[in-house]
Amino acid sequence: MNIAKGGSIGGGRRSGFEIIEWCQVPLADTLLGSGDATCVRRSGTEPKLVDHSENWLVRAPGDLERVDACFSGTAFAPHRHDVYAIGTTLKGVQSFDYRGSTRFSQAGQLVVLHPDELHDGRAGDDAAFRYRTAYITPADIQEVLAGRTLPFVEDGVSSDPRLRRPISALLEDYSRPLAKLEQQDTLYDLAMALQAVSGVVRPIKKVNRTAAIYARNYIEASIDRNFSLGDLERATHHDRWQLSRDFRAMFGTSPYRYLIARRLERARRMMLAGCSTAATAHACGFSDQSHFGRSFKKTYGLTPNAWLKATAGTHNRSISSGGRRTP
Repeated sequence: MNIAKGGSIGGGRRSGFEIIEWCQVPLADTLLGSGDATCVRRSGTEPKLVDHSENWLVRAPGDLERVDACFSGTAFAPHRHDVYAIGTTLKGVQSFDYRGSTRFSQAGQLVVLHPDELHDGRAGDDAAFRYRTAYITPADIQEVLAGRTLPFVEDGVSSDPRLRRPISALLEDYSRPLAKLEQQDTLYDLAMALQAVSGVVRPIKKVNRTAAIYARNYIEASIDRNFSLGDLERATHHDRWQLSRDFRAMFGTSPYRYLIARRLERARRMMLAGCSTAATAHACGFSDQSHFGRSFKKTYGLTPNAWLKATAGTHNRSISSGGRRTP
Protein backbone atom coordinates (compact mmCIF):
# COMPACT_ATOMS: atom_id res chain seq x y z
CA MET A 1 0.00 0.00 0.00
CA ASN A 2 1.28 3.47 -0.80
CA ILE A 3 0.47 6.17 1.70
CA ALA A 4 -0.48 9.40 0.02
CA LYS A 5 0.92 12.79 0.82
CA GLY A 6 -0.54 14.68 3.74
CA GLY A 7 -0.61 18.24 4.98
CA SER A 8 -0.19 19.92 8.33
CA ILE A 9 -1.39 18.31 11.54
CA GLY A 10 -2.50 21.18 13.69
CA GLY A 11 -0.95 24.58 13.19
CA GLY A 12 0.51 27.64 14.82
CA ARG A 13 3.61 28.13 16.91
CA ARG A 14 4.34 25.10 19.13
CA SER A 15 0.80 23.91 18.58
CA GLY A 16 1.15 21.07 16.10
CA PHE A 17 3.22 19.26 13.52
CA GLU A 18 3.46 19.47 9.76
CA ILE A 19 3.92 16.45 7.55
CA ILE A 20 4.65 17.42 3.96
CA GLU A 21 5.59 13.99 2.64
CA TRP A 22 4.30 10.67 3.92
CA CYS A 23 6.20 7.37 3.90
CA GLN A 24 5.60 5.18 0.87
CA VAL A 25 6.21 1.44 1.21
CA PRO A 26 4.14 -1.74 0.91
CA LEU A 27 3.54 -2.88 4.48
CA ALA A 28 3.93 -6.53 3.48
CA ASP A 29 7.49 -5.77 2.35
CA THR A 30 8.27 -4.14 5.67
CA LEU A 31 6.81 -7.05 7.62
CA LEU A 32 9.05 -9.36 5.65
CA GLY A 33 12.02 -7.16 6.36
CA SER A 34 12.56 -6.04 2.75
CA GLY A 35 10.83 -2.66 2.81
CA ASP A 36 12.46 0.65 3.59
CA ALA A 37 9.99 3.22 4.87
CA THR A 38 11.40 6.70 5.33
CA CYS A 39 9.80 9.41 7.44
CA VAL A 40 10.59 12.63 5.63
CA ARG A 41 10.37 15.97 7.43
CA ARG A 42 10.29 19.04 5.21
CA SER A 43 9.10 21.60 7.74
CA GLY A 44 7.19 21.89 10.96
CA THR A 45 6.98 23.43 14.39
CA GLU A 46 8.88 22.29 17.45
CA PRO A 47 6.52 20.24 19.66
CA LYS A 48 6.67 20.11 23.42
CA LEU A 49 6.52 16.33 23.28
CA VAL A 50 10.03 15.63 22.00
CA ASP A 51 13.12 17.41 20.70
CA HIS A 52 12.39 17.09 16.99
CA SER A 53 9.39 17.64 14.75
CA GLU A 54 9.02 14.27 13.01
CA ASN A 55 6.12 13.47 15.29
CA TRP A 56 2.60 12.56 14.26
CA LEU A 57 -0.11 10.04 14.98
CA VAL A 58 -2.82 9.20 12.45
CA ARG A 59 -5.87 7.07 13.22
CA ALA A 60 -7.29 4.79 10.55
CA PRO A 61 -11.00 4.94 9.68
CA GLY A 62 -13.33 2.30 11.07
CA ASP A 63 -14.46 0.95 14.43
CA LEU A 64 -11.23 -0.89 15.21
CA GLU A 65 -8.68 1.53 16.63
CA ARG A 66 -5.53 1.46 14.50
CA VAL A 67 -2.78 4.07 14.50
CA ASP A 68 0.13 4.90 12.23
CA ALA A 69 2.71 7.00 14.07
CA CYS A 70 6.17 8.46 13.78
CA PHE A 71 8.14 9.78 16.75
CA SER A 72 11.66 10.72 17.73
CA GLY A 73 13.18 11.00 21.17
CA THR A 74 10.90 10.13 24.07
CA ALA A 75 7.41 9.48 22.73
CA PHE A 76 5.37 8.10 25.64
CA ALA A 77 5.69 8.19 29.40
CA PRO A 78 5.14 4.93 31.34
CA HIS A 79 1.49 3.93 31.02
CA ARG A 80 -0.82 0.92 30.87
CA HIS A 81 -4.03 0.36 28.93
CA ASP A 82 -6.76 -2.25 29.10
CA VAL A 83 -6.29 -3.60 25.57
CA TYR A 84 -3.71 -5.54 23.60
CA ALA A 85 -1.39 -3.26 21.60
CA ILE A 86 -0.41 -5.34 18.57
CA GLY A 87 1.62 -3.97 15.71
CA THR A 88 4.84 -3.72 13.78
CA THR A 89 7.80 -1.39 13.59
CA LEU A 90 8.12 0.11 10.10
CA LYS A 91 11.23 2.26 10.43
CA GLY A 92 14.02 2.84 12.90
CA VAL A 93 14.28 1.29 16.35
CA GLN A 94 11.28 1.29 18.68
CA SER A 95 12.45 0.94 22.28
CA PHE A 96 10.39 0.46 25.44
CA ASP A 97 10.69 -0.81 29.00
CA TYR A 98 8.44 -3.81 29.58
CA ARG A 99 8.28 -6.35 32.40
CA GLY A 100 11.56 -5.33 34.00
CA SER A 101 13.80 -4.97 30.96
CA THR A 102 14.32 -2.78 27.89
CA ARG A 103 13.02 -4.17 24.59
CA PHE A 104 14.03 -3.16 21.07
CA SER A 105 11.92 -3.66 17.97
CA GLN A 106 13.53 -3.00 14.59
CA ALA A 107 11.85 -2.60 11.21
CA GLY A 108 9.88 -5.72 10.36
CA GLN A 109 9.57 -7.00 13.92
CA LEU A 110 6.22 -7.41 15.69
CA VAL A 111 5.20 -5.92 19.02
CA VAL A 112 2.58 -7.58 21.25
CA LEU A 113 1.87 -5.81 24.54
CA HIS A 114 -0.50 -7.49 27.00
CA PRO A 115 -3.30 -5.48 28.67
CA ASP A 116 -2.45 -3.78 31.96
CA GLU A 117 1.32 -4.14 31.55
CA LEU A 118 3.32 -0.98 32.27
CA HIS A 119 5.42 0.24 29.33
CA ASP A 120 6.76 3.42 27.76
CA GLY A 121 7.98 4.31 24.26
CA ARG A 122 11.01 6.02 22.73
CA ALA A 123 13.43 5.93 19.83
CA GLY A 124 16.19 3.35 20.25
CA ASP A 125 18.70 5.60 18.49
CA ASP A 126 18.99 9.18 17.23
CA ALA A 127 16.60 8.64 14.31
CA ALA A 128 12.82 8.74 14.23
CA PHE A 129 10.91 5.47 14.45
CA ARG A 130 7.62 4.66 12.77
CA TYR A 131 5.11 1.97 13.64
CA ARG A 132 1.55 0.79 13.17
CA THR A 133 -0.53 -0.63 16.00
CA ALA A 134 -4.01 -2.06 16.41
CA TYR A 135 -5.65 -1.97 19.83
CA ILE A 136 -7.57 -5.19 20.44
CA THR A 137 -9.95 -5.58 23.37
CA PRO A 138 -9.56 -8.71 25.52
CA ALA A 139 -13.28 -9.32 24.98
CA ASP A 140 -12.61 -9.80 21.25
CA ILE A 141 -9.97 -12.42 22.06
CA GLN A 142 -12.24 -14.06 24.66
CA GLU A 143 -15.03 -14.50 22.13
CA VAL A 144 -12.72 -16.65 20.03
CA LEU A 145 -11.10 -18.56 22.90
CA ALA A 146 -14.45 -19.35 24.55
CA GLY A 147 -13.60 -18.43 28.11
CA ARG A 148 -9.93 -19.34 28.38
CA THR A 149 -7.40 -17.12 30.12
CA LEU A 150 -5.87 -14.46 27.90
CA PRO A 151 -2.78 -15.41 25.86
CA PHE A 152 0.47 -13.81 26.99
CA VAL A 153 3.46 -13.21 24.70
CA GLU A 154 6.27 -13.02 27.21
CA ASP A 155 8.90 -10.88 25.49
CA GLY A 156 6.67 -8.21 23.92
CA VAL A 157 8.72 -8.36 20.69
CA SER A 158 8.37 -11.23 18.23
CA SER A 159 9.29 -12.37 14.74
CA ASP A 160 7.08 -15.45 14.94
CA PRO A 161 5.61 -16.21 11.48
CA ARG A 162 2.35 -17.40 13.07
CA LEU A 163 1.66 -13.83 14.19
CA ARG A 164 2.86 -12.15 11.02
CA ARG A 165 -0.08 -12.97 8.74
CA PRO A 166 -2.97 -11.79 10.98
CA ILE A 167 -1.07 -8.67 12.05
CA SER A 168 -0.35 -7.81 8.43
CA ALA A 169 -4.04 -8.33 7.59
CA LEU A 170 -5.03 -5.90 10.33
CA LEU A 171 -2.60 -3.15 9.40
CA GLU A 172 -1.69 -3.37 5.72
CA ASP A 173 -4.74 -1.79 4.05
CA TYR A 174 -4.73 1.17 6.41
CA SER A 175 -6.62 3.75 4.36
CA ARG A 176 -10.02 2.04 4.59
CA PRO A 177 -12.13 0.57 7.40
CA LEU A 178 -12.13 -3.21 7.66
CA ALA A 179 -15.37 -4.86 6.59
CA LYS A 180 -17.17 -6.50 9.51
CA LEU A 181 -16.66 -10.11 8.36
CA GLU A 182 -13.08 -9.33 7.36
CA GLN A 183 -12.38 -7.92 10.82
CA GLN A 184 -13.97 -10.91 12.56
CA ASP A 185 -12.01 -13.40 10.47
CA THR A 186 -8.77 -11.55 11.15
CA LEU A 187 -9.41 -11.35 14.90
CA TYR A 188 -10.11 -15.09 14.93
CA ASP A 189 -6.79 -15.78 13.20
CA LEU A 190 -5.02 -13.40 15.56
CA ALA A 191 -6.51 -14.98 18.70
CA MET A 192 -5.52 -18.46 17.54
CA ALA A 193 -2.01 -17.26 16.72
CA LEU A 194 -1.65 -15.58 20.11
CA GLN A 195 -2.77 -18.78 21.81
CA ALA A 196 -0.31 -20.87 19.81
CA VAL A 197 2.61 -18.53 20.49
CA SER A 198 1.89 -18.08 24.21
CA GLY A 199 1.24 -21.77 24.76
CA VAL A 200 -0.38 -21.30 28.19
CA VAL A 201 -4.14 -20.78 28.41
CA ARG A 202 -6.49 -22.29 30.96
CA PRO A 203 -10.28 -22.59 30.95
CA ILE A 204 -12.28 -20.32 33.26
CA LYS A 205 -15.33 -21.85 34.92
CA LYS A 206 -18.58 -20.93 33.20
CA VAL A 207 -20.12 -19.46 36.35
CA ASN A 208 -17.06 -17.24 36.80
CA ARG A 209 -17.14 -16.14 33.16
CA THR A 210 -20.82 -15.25 33.45
CA ALA A 211 -20.24 -13.15 36.56
CA ALA A 212 -17.29 -11.33 34.99
CA ILE A 213 -19.27 -10.53 31.85
CA TYR A 214 -22.20 -9.29 33.95
CA ALA A 215 -19.80 -7.08 35.92
CA ARG A 216 -18.36 -5.66 32.70
CA ASN A 217 -21.85 -4.83 31.42
CA TYR A 218 -22.69 -3.23 34.77
CA ILE A 219 -19.57 -1.04 34.58
CA GLU A 220 -20.27 0.04 31.01
CA ALA A 221 -23.82 1.02 31.98
CA SER A 222 -22.60 2.94 35.04
CA ILE A 223 -19.65 5.03 33.88
CA ASP A 224 -21.42 8.22 34.98
CA ARG A 225 -21.59 7.24 38.65
CA ASN A 226 -19.38 5.92 41.42
CA PHE A 227 -19.83 2.40 42.77
CA SER A 228 -17.87 -0.20 44.72
CA LEU A 229 -16.91 -3.86 44.54
CA GLY A 230 -19.77 -4.39 46.98
CA ASP A 231 -22.19 -3.06 44.37
CA LEU A 232 -20.70 -5.42 41.79
CA GLU A 233 -20.98 -8.29 44.27
CA ARG A 234 -24.68 -7.60 44.84
CA ALA A 235 -25.34 -7.17 41.11
CA THR A 236 -23.58 -10.41 40.11
CA HIS A 237 -24.27 -12.53 43.26
CA HIS A 238 -20.58 -13.44 43.16
CA ASP A 239 -17.99 -12.96 45.90
CA ARG A 240 -16.30 -9.60 45.32
CA TRP A 241 -12.71 -10.89 45.57
CA GLN A 242 -13.32 -13.92 43.38
CA LEU A 243 -15.13 -11.62 40.96
CA SER A 244 -12.12 -9.29 40.91
CA ARG A 245 -9.81 -12.21 40.08
CA ASP A 246 -12.17 -13.54 37.40
CA PHE A 247 -12.53 -10.09 35.87
CA ARG A 248 -8.76 -9.77 35.52
CA ALA A 249 -8.50 -13.24 33.97
CA MET A 250 -11.23 -12.45 31.44
CA PHE A 251 -10.47 -8.84 30.55
CA GLY A 252 -6.84 -8.30 31.49
CA THR A 253 -7.39 -5.46 33.97
CA SER A 254 -9.16 -4.59 37.21
CA PRO A 255 -12.79 -3.40 37.39
CA TYR A 256 -11.67 0.08 38.45
CA ARG A 257 -9.16 0.52 35.64
CA TYR A 258 -11.75 -0.80 33.19
CA LEU A 259 -14.12 1.93 34.39
CA ILE A 260 -11.46 4.63 33.99
CA ALA A 261 -10.63 3.38 30.48
CA ARG A 262 -14.28 3.69 29.42
CA ARG A 263 -14.41 7.25 30.80
CA LEU A 264 -11.22 8.12 28.94
CA GLU A 265 -12.61 6.72 25.69
CA ARG A 266 -15.52 9.12 26.04
CA ALA A 267 -13.08 11.91 26.89
CA ARG A 268 -11.06 11.38 23.72
CA ARG A 269 -14.21 11.55 21.58
CA MET A 270 -15.24 14.76 23.29
CA MET A 271 -11.84 16.40 22.83
CA LEU A 272 -11.72 15.46 19.15
CA ALA A 273 -15.17 17.06 18.83
CA GLY A 274 -13.74 20.31 20.22
CA CYS A 275 -14.60 20.18 23.93
CA SER A 276 -12.15 21.79 26.33
CA THR A 277 -10.20 19.58 28.73
CA ALA A 278 -11.94 21.22 31.69
CA ALA A 279 -15.42 20.53 30.34
CA THR A 280 -14.39 17.03 29.31
CA ALA A 281 -13.00 16.22 32.76
CA HIS A 282 -16.24 17.27 34.43
CA ALA A 283 -18.49 15.47 31.92
CA CYS A 284 -16.54 12.21 32.19
CA GLY A 285 -16.69 11.87 35.96
CA PHE A 286 -13.21 13.02 37.00
CA SER A 287 -12.93 15.01 40.20
CA ASP A 288 -11.05 17.86 38.49
CA GLN A 289 -8.89 18.65 35.47
CA SER A 290 -5.71 17.54 37.28
CA HIS A 291 -7.24 14.12 38.07
CA PHE A 292 -8.28 13.79 34.43
CA GLY A 293 -4.78 14.69 33.19
CA ARG A 294 -3.06 12.18 35.48
CA SER A 295 -5.47 9.40 34.52
CA PHE A 296 -5.09 10.16 30.81
CA LYS A 297 -1.28 10.07 30.96
CA LYS A 298 -1.28 6.82 32.98
CA THR A 299 -3.40 5.21 30.25
CA TYR A 300 -1.99 6.71 27.03
CA GLY A 301 1.48 7.94 28.00
CA LEU A 302 0.69 11.51 26.91
CA THR A 303 -1.10 14.45 28.47
CA PRO A 304 -4.52 15.20 26.94
CA ASN A 305 -3.19 18.26 25.09
CA ALA A 306 -0.12 16.43 23.75
CA TRP A 307 -2.30 13.57 22.52
CA LEU A 308 -4.69 15.99 20.85
CA LYS A 309 -1.85 17.84 19.11
CA ALA A 310 -0.34 14.62 17.78
CA THR A 311 -3.60 13.09 16.57
CA ALA A 312 -4.62 13.86 13.00
CA GLY A 313 -8.06 12.27 12.91
CA THR A 314 -8.87 9.45 10.50
CA HIS A 315 -6.21 8.76 7.90
CA ASN A 316 -8.19 9.39 4.74
CA ARG A 317 -9.91 12.54 6.00
CA SER A 318 -6.68 14.02 7.32
CA ILE A 319 -5.18 13.68 3.84
CA SER A 320 -8.21 15.03 1.97
CA SER A 321 -8.61 17.95 4.37
CA GLY A 322 -4.97 18.98 4.14
CA GLY A 323 -4.20 17.53 7.53
CA ARG A 324 -6.71 19.52 9.55
CA ARG A 325 -8.02 17.68 12.58
CA THR A 326 -11.48 16.28 12.05
CA PRO A 327 -13.85 14.92 14.73
